Amino acid sequence: MWENTTANLANLEEQIAFLPEPADVIVLPEMFNTGFSMNVKATAEVMNIMTTRWMKMIAAQTGALLIGSMAVREDKQFFNRLLCVRPDGTYQHYDKRHLFRMGAEHGTFTAGKERLVLDWKGWRVCPLVCYDLRFPVWSRQQQDNPYDVLVYVANWPTVRTYAWNTLLKARAIENLSYVVGVNRVGTDGNGVAHKGGSVVVDFLGEVITDLGEAESTKVVHLEKPPLDKYRQKFPAHLDADIFTIE
Repeated sequence: MWENTTANLANLEEQIAFLPEPADVIVLPEMFNTGFSMNVKATAEVMNIMTTRWMKMIAAQTGALLIGSMAVREDKQFFNRLLCVRPDGTYQHYDKRHLFRMGAEHGTFTAGKERLVLDWKGWRVCPLVCYDLRFPVWSRQQQDNPYDVLVYVANWPTVRTYAWNTLLKARAIENLSYVVGVNRVGTDGNGVAHKGGSVVVDFLGEVITDLGEAESTKVVHLEKPPLDKYRQKFPAHLDADIFTIE
């Protein structure tokens, strides 16, 4: 529900409780607790209050790494902050780098400066947020800090579905990586329609699973040996350009 944190957390908690099997990672959409709202006076939280505590609780209950973004207020600034919360309550965060100016996000939030790559159960995970998908340099695989899975949490509208589908596959192919894209469904409080299209894509750009347009959950199994084998057979990452991002 639009800007209703209590209702949204309750809905998500119920869906997670009825997952058909345990999961190692649970991924939620961008601003999963409020919707993609610029009304930060009503929606933004300080860290370690309602939504952060809820994420810690769910991570502890499920034993999963919980990933999702929310509006955060910190030192008189606002961030679209993605949290990666572990079952022991520790977490790391990533502040969205590319702010969606067509939705006035750039005038509301402060852009992040650092990318996050974290270790989880033998995998290297790089979580990013929605509009970041359009900027391949930011998500580019780097030899000194590699990853195995790119995760995009999003509020990507129906009108640009083709771009969503195409760019997720492109990021997988160019980075020799699995890609997980989790998008919202339904019409938001601004009248913008979203039809989901949450997918998991393999390192060849092939879609492993597509959740379609309905609100749903699914457990997807990823295997690391095929990824490692393909990277050995086709080590294009070794010829990638070396660069730094300011």
